[in-house]
Amino acid sequence: MTNPPATQHSYPYQNQPIWSKSEKVIARTAFDAALGRELHEVIQEAKRMASQIQQSSDLWDLEHYLTQRRKEIDRKYDYRYSRLTHVFARLLYEERLREEELHGLREDKLTPIRSFAKFLAEDAA
Repeated sequence: MTNPPATQHSYPYQNQPIWSKSEKVIARTAFDAALGRELHEVIQEAKRMASQIQQSSDLWDLEHYLTQRRKEIDRKYDYRYSRLTHVFARLLYEERLREEELHGLREDKLTPIRSFAKFLAEDAA
């Protein structure tokens, strides 16, 4: 049994929004910007840590930090369209992304992004 093909008016996963070409460009730009900012922070911290290495344990601390951050970033930055609303919500909540960067997305995407970001904020409080 196969899934029906995606068409303009249907999608094989009923709960997933359809991303237009222009929305895909906006999403990719926002995603890459947030990822770039987070990686820049990791680079700065790694440089700081590396400049303070005095003994072998400091080297392994740096290695541990980089491994942990890589795992966190790999889990967080998932560019599957089926996951992007959650990814963007988390990035908004963490203030790694500004809502203005999502300007141009339709409400069928912005509403769940805002809602989930609000949920994350309330859950953390």
